[in-house]
Amino acid sequence: MKLPISWIKEYVDIDLSTNQLAQLLTMLGLEVEEVRLVGLPMPQGERLATRFSGLGWDPEKIIVGRIDEVMPHPNADRLVLCRLFDGDKEQIVLTGAPNLYEYKGKGPLAKPLKVAYATEGSQIYDGHQPGFHLVTLKRARIRGVESYSMACSEKELGISDQHEGIIILDDDAPAGMPLVDYMGDAVFEIKINPNMIRNACVVGVAREIAAATGKTLRKPQLTQPVNGSSIAGKVNIQISDPELNSRFAVGMINGVEARPSPYKVQLRLTLAGMRPINSIVDATNYVMLELGEPLHAFDYDTLVKRTGGKAPTIITRAAHPNERLTTLDNNDRKLDDFTILVTDTAGPLSLAGVMGGLESEVIPQTTNILLEGAAWNFINIRKTVKSQKLPSEAAYRFERGIHPALCIQAVQLGLERMAAWSGGRIATGFVDAYPRVYQDPIVAVTTADVLRHLGIKLTGQEIADILSRLEFECRVDGDTVYAKSPAFRIDIGEGLIGLADVMEEIARIYGYENIPGKQLDDALPYQKNDPALEKEDRLKDLLVDLGLQEVITYRMTTPEREARILPTGTEMLQQDYVRLENPISQDRTVLRRSLLVSVLEILERNSRLRDRLAFFEIGPVFWPRAGEKLPQEEPFLVIAMTGVTDESTWDRPAGAELDFYDLKGVIEAMLEGLHIHSKSIHIEEGEAQPHPSFQPGKYASLLLNGEKAGVFGIIHPLVKEKFDFDKPVVLAAEFRLNVLLEATPWQYDVNPVPVYPAVHEDIAIIVDETISNGQIEQIIYETGGEMLAGVRLFDIFRGGQIGEGKKSLAYSLTYISHARTLTDKDAAKIRNKIVGRLEHELGAVLRSS
Repeated sequence: MKLPISWIKEYVDIDLSTNQLAQLLTMLGLEVEEVRLVGLPMPQGERLATRFSGLGWDPEKIIVGRIDEVMPHPNADRLVLCRLFDGDKEQIVLTGAPNLYEYKGKGPLAKPLKVAYATEGSQIYDGHQPGFHLVTLKRARIRGVESYSMACSEKELGISDQHEGIIILDDDAPAGMPLVDYMGDAVFEIKINPNMIRNACVVGVAREIAAATGKTLRKPQLTQPVNGSSIAGKVNIQISDPELNSRFAVGMINGVEARPSPYKVQLRLTLAGMRPINSIVDATNYVMLELGEPLHAFDYDTLVKRTGGKAPTIITRAAHPNERLTTLDNNDRKLDDFTILVTDTAGPLSLAGVMGGLESEVIPQTTNILLEGAAWNFINIRKTVKSQKLPSEAAYRFERGIHPALCIQAVQLGLERMAAWSGGRIATGFVDAYPRVYQDPIVAVTTADVLRHLGIKLTGQEIADILSRLEFECRVDGDTVYAKSPAFRIDIGEGLIGLADVMEEIARIYGYENIPGKQLDDALPYQKNDPALEKEDRLKDLLVDLGLQEVITYRMTTPEREARILPTGTEMLQQDYVRLENPISQDRTVLRRSLLVSVLEILERNSRLRDRLAFFEIGPVFWPRAGEKLPQEEPFLVIAMTGVTDESTWDRPAGAELDFYDLKGVIEAMLEGLHIHSKSIHIEEGEAQPHPSFQPGKYASLLLNGEKAGVFGIIHPLVKEKFDFDKPVVLAAEFRLNVLLEATPWQYDVNPVPVYPAVHEDIAIIVDETISNGQIEQIIYETGGEMLAGVRLFDIFRGGQIGEGKKSLAYSLTYISHARTLTDKDAAKIRNKIVGRLEHELGAVLRSS
């Protein structure tokens, strides 16, 4: 939210510097993300509390000027010459501003124009270049006329990007006054947290400043006479569902004229990020920024015409099936059945709390206004905004919750602004439907509560004084304060939640920086190990050491996105999902059932940026449980790789494309790093029920202690084509984390560096084609005992020499003893045991025999 400090100062006196005010607001929980200076100089000699930007106006060179006459240029139709008084003498100023053409050649102006005037040597922004580029105003001859100064547009002074015409100031601007003294400002860009939406307005921020500094808060005053006819009988209100619309109030003003708002109003709206339109629409936006309550103005005569000349009945209800509405942005919108509408008997008028309808909008010919102030269900507004993809300033406030009491206050002030800027007569009375009255909670706070929660000693009266500054109604009874939430806040709860909310308010105004730091009086609790967490951290460190990069993805997705891991042509499985009541976006509606697709999406997004990608993620998936509110959560580890083994460098080309064995090597290194005993590991081709995401014959299953841990291999080509990968092969692994961690020993033996030499020998055995390397290695490890230090498959042979349906596997065996030097006889004994068991259990034959 952007607010100019000049506007805030209308409601509270501020004797702090701009930088000090930014620091104060940030400490109050209203983080100032940036201060944009409009004409004011940069702070000097202070440590800046936030980022400052903007253009300072030289008070000697940029002043208020008075144009007394607009004359034609002798040599150019699109240029004019202005007789301008700068407070000292008259100047002839050349300009091409189109908003001066209507005054050209009419002689001395009956009502002089006040403008922003920059003299020779002024630093301003170039109004004709894109962006903001500083230039110094220099003397030049243009179409035969000397030019050395100019009347400025908003862009040239850094106010906005508007450069089609010069600024025409209000009549009260004194000629010759430095422009910075007349309208210099600082715009605070404040981050408004969702529970502080009450401060998304000028009065809200002023209230916080007044509470923190002890100043008096001034409220908006009503000065316009209420001298119109009564509103009674001119409009009726029906609320169909008080849960969705707790209050709806309207007021009326007759005989208005839509005209440009005073420049002071236009400037404030512009600095706050809103576009000035006319005095009627500007009044609704101005009051919204003042009080935080969005308003909507209807053309009353249009409403009467829609009802055949009768008094209109305003109805708030949910949309009917297939109902449509053309909104102010000229979009014809199909309405959801949950969307709350403002309608009359002829049909929809506006999307409640979001945007008005085109048919009943205020137009230049509008003379009679029906002004609406309402309170809407914030969840419903949020759903409508997401569904219609239609954010607005009004919705920004309503979807965070607005107190119903603000309705009448805002309507009164809106009518006041319209009467002041547009003329007209304010009708007496209001039509106010309030079927669901909001009960402001009363929270009991004791001095002991404050001491326990905040560590500070305050009396009951001191607590009441702090809360009263925030407009709580307080009653002190000894050490207990009963604080009633003010009628502009709905963020204060009841009971323990309300107590926590009030504690936050006390801490903010007391000052977080004033709360003393204290050490714990109690002994630190005994520190217990968390083996599962420590094993998980060890696994992450291990994978990073192996060259993989950790990613963290959203746990929310959609069923359609998860269907991407099924091959093209595969029917989407009818699976239940945990669905979100309030999704943050249309592509985050359910909790994921698969971690694999999340990591593949990250791989896809980065595949064109690097020649080699290797990612992993550890995270939960969510499976609904019948009859249970909470889902079953199971953590998984997913690894995804693509590209080359090594990226190219100045001294060597890129490596070969990654293949199945590169992934298998990473997994084997991971298992070894986790110290999972090789006897516990079994890798077999495929699985009983094929995994649809992997290419048949190109993936394997990992079993640990006989329990399936997961699968790894090459992603199915029909799955790969659903993603935008530019690499030929995508490798992935999906493991159940609990199985991995259960197989990981908490403690493990570390063997000393051997002092005796190892014995190496090779054996080649012939087995049936159906027997896997994993089966053979398992038997070799089990039989070899402690002296068998390593087994490595280094050759596979198939051919007629060994028979049909047979294969020869050659292994390198390493024997070692930590007690003595092994002899050939020792090695032969171990080898014979291994070969004998292979012959007995697998029918293996030693190839050399």
